[in-house]
Amino acid sequence: MKRRMICIMMIFILTACQAKATVDDSGLATGDVSSSPWTGFTSPTLPAYLPSPCSGDSGALYVNIGLTGPESEPDKLYTTPGKPLDFMVTVSNDGQTEVLADVGVKPEGCPSEWFSWTTTPLTIPAGGSRFVALQVLPDINALAGEYRFAVEASAKCRSSVPSPANFKVQAFDYASETTVAGTGQFQINKDLRSMNSGIKSSKNMLFSGSVDALVKNEYLVDKALGKNANFQEKDAVDNYNAVSPGDTLAGTESFKSSAIFGGVGAKVRESYNVQQMEFKNQDFTLHQTGSLKKTAEFKTADNFTGYYLIDARQVVPGQKSLKEFEEYFGSFEINRRILFRDAAKSKTPCLEGDCLKALTS
Repeated sequence: MKRRMICIMMIFILTACQAKATVDDSGLATGDVSSSPWTGFTSPTLPAYLPSPCSGDSGALYVNIGLTGPESEPDKLYTTPGKPLDFMVTVSNDGQTEVLADVGVKPEGCPSEWFSWTTTPLTIPAGGSRFVALQVLPDINALAGEYRFAVEASAKCRSSVPSPANFKVQAFDYASETTVAGTGQFQINKDLRSMNSGIKSSKNMLFSGSVDALVKNEYLVDKALGKNANFQEKDAVDNYNAVSPGDTLAGTESFKSSAIFGGVGAKVRESYNVQQMEFKNQDFTLHQTGSLKKTAEFKTADNFTGYYLIDARQVVPGQKSLKEFEEYFGSFEINRRILFRDAAKSKTPCLEGDCLKALTS
């Protein structure tokens, strides 16, 4: 009986403990939520759209490219191998903020080496424009023809439409270049006759002694356009010295542009016999067509010891006659520039009723 009573009591105790555990678990689940560590937690709300990195910085870049020089200059897009053309690139920013733009050249049919730059930075203020010069130099082996390229600009939140440009290369009908350096004896003779342009040019020169560089250049472009010369004669002597008694650098060079054949009526003769010449930089350029039509220019800068002569004249029948003569004996440094022009405009003869109109105009 006693054992039975003990078992009943134990069952009662176990039942009470189980009931208390149930109540405690329930109290934890339904207790005061203010004591929970997740109090006040809410899920984040995403915006309906993400802001653009270019918000408030919109706009466009506009590129324009053109040749330098007067707008009225005819055929200024022409050049020759080895002669540069100068362009001006303008970039405009119509946005509301300043930008640092990258301006780039798209060479297209041109070698990239012809351009003074292919990419350059440019800071452009809001609503403003900036300029940058671009030089294009076709190499001496450039083929004749038309060439095209383009320039574009880009920046953060900015872009532009490429701006096209073009130019034309005229080939030489005649070209001759001579370079000599050393000690000894040397002789050169060049003779040019062009009946199409009425040009006559001759060079006869010899030297004995020592020279660091002696260069004789001649170029001819028949019916040249733009600023291309119909004929250009360049010359360079660097540090000539007589080594032995009797050594000399002597020569006679002459050039004539006949007015009868559409030239400027100019003639230049140069003679020299020197024992020392530190430098001689010379250039004779004739324009019969193109932008500089009817212009001839002779330039020379010399430092020498010996004899030197310049005989220059211009004769345009019925219009003008000019003459300059200079002769030097001794040691001199000279710098001469002689410019010939024939800008007279010929008038078409009047015919019957047009004569009265011509007289009163």
